[in-house]
Amino acid sequence: VQLQASGGGLVQAGGSLRLSCAASGRTLSRLTMGWFRQAPGKEREFVAAVGLSGGLTRYADSVKGRFTISRDNAKNTVSLQMNSLKPEDTAVYSCAVRDGSIPSSRDQEYDYWGQGTLVTVSS
Repeated sequence: VQLQASGGGLVQAGGSLRLSCAASGRTLSRLTMGWFRQAPGKEREFVAAVGLSGGLTRYADSVKGRFTISRDNAKNTVSLQMNSLKPEDTAVYSCAVRDGSIPSSRDQEYDYWGQGTLVTVSS
């Protein structure tokens, strides 16, 4: 599976961005998908994940109510709508997929990773 993330950029605090992750090489309909991020000097952390059909989602407490993860199995994509962005959201965001139906928050459970896209939120 190859994953290609896009949509990062520079935005002011309070603004919005939408990240997308396109997959190729395998249909995503049987894969759980997630977003993780890594800020400079920090460990990678879980952001959000979505189950097979899109009905089951999981979010980090830090983004709950501000970010929304969704998937389009027909287009083999997963998106992350990020609203009310804060400077502490600045990081490289990466998408990942795993076999299984549970939207896990553990990065070691994900099998394939895409390259990251940089999100910078200015104060």
